[in-house]
Amino acid sequence: MLRRRGWSMGRRGHYLIGAPWIYLLDMEPDLGRIPEAERRGTIWYPFHGWEKGAVDGDHFRLAAEIREVETGPVTVCLYWLEFGDPDIRRAYESAGFRVVCHGDRGSRWDGRGRDFLRRQLTELRRHRRVASNRLGSALFYGASVGCDVAVYGDPMQFEGERPEYGGTARRMRLWPELHGVRVDPGLAAEAARRELGFDHQATPEELLRMFGWKRVRCA
Repeated sequence: MLRRRGWSMGRRGHYLIGAPWIYLLDMEPDLGRIPEAERRGTIWYPFHGWEKGAVDGDHFRLAAEIREVETGPVTVCLYWLEFGDPDIRRAYESAGFRVVCHGDRGSRWDGRGRDFLRRQLTELRRHRRVASNRLGSALFYGASVGCDVAVYGDPMQFEGERPEYGGTARRMRLWPELHGVRVDPGLAAEAARRELGFDHQATPEELLRMFGWKRVRCA
């Protein structure tokens, strides 16, 4: 979709290479891996805000719903902004959940967040299920490493959420099969493979050529 949009604007330097996640899986096939029989519980990702806008929702009510649905231990992963809010953490900790954060967002100009995906992969491979109140990247990541997927609960409202993006209605229209407390694992895995671009993973040589990188020899 992004490549077609770029082409429509006269920009031809667009290539499909897949998400960074698929390269991490290729480079770290055993990171965080444990025997399948030892994977337990659910890792839950509440919808979060960002540095320029917060999310309006009742975290205590969401925690109560999670307790009603999930049968095993629950880990709640908060974005770094919500993790820094003691009231939000308390909503989940008071429900008996383990609360974690994968790290700061970071940027191209600093090293913060450099290990975010590695931490996320380690956590996902320890859990049997991944769930959220909005369909997002964490669900596709989890499905790609064998987690069962669930999307349920109040999707919450993002401050200043632009209606032209379609919101929750658009996500449910595009991926109806990925919503609910129980999702078909085969459909989830297929969607993850498609959305993460596994079929478009570039080789090291292709990446060097596309980005004009030079191969560095390590001493």
